[in-house]
This record gives sequence, structure tokens and C-alpha cells, in this order.
Amino acid sequence: MLKEITKKEPEVDILELTDEGVKVILYNDDVNTFDWVINCLIEICEHEYLQAEQCAMLVHFKGKAVVKTGDEEKMKSICQALCDRQLSAVVD
Repeated sequence: MLKEITKKEPEVDILELTDEGVKVILYNDDVNTFDWVINCLIEICEHEYLQAEQCAMLVHFKGKAVVKTGDEEKMKSICQALCDRQLSAVVD
């Protein structure tokens, strides 16, 4: 008697280049505290605490970091909100 064998293909992640849109870049400064930056990222960029903390550390040690990407109008709004809180941010 013949036995039917089903061959299962392994799962493969496929990486695709996508247009992430416009970036909001946050710059380091000597004025704002880590707690302030973290709270702003949580409230404005809708980051989880750990993500906001990691972004704040990147900004501190690297001088700048991309904190959000998306469509242009939304990123301009986020950038303006960060600047309104005395943070240094630009849209790129």
C-alpha cells in the first residue's frame, strides 16, 4: 500500500522595500530631561514606554534619531507638537 506524503514548505519571511514616508527626526539638546522627552514621545508619537525610552537614549548618544515615520501631513503635525514642547525636531 502506498502512503501519501505531504511536503510542507518552510515558512520564509520576505523582506520588501517599502516607502516608509516622511520621517520626524528628534535632535539632542542640553535643556530637556529624559523624563520630559520620554513623556512627549509617548503622548505625541504614541510610543510605548520602552520605545520612547530607547528613542531618548539614541537621541542622547547619537545626537539625533528618527522617532516616527508616516504620511507627510501627520508627520508635520507630530513635528510641530514636539517643537511646541520645546524639543528640537524636523521633518525629513
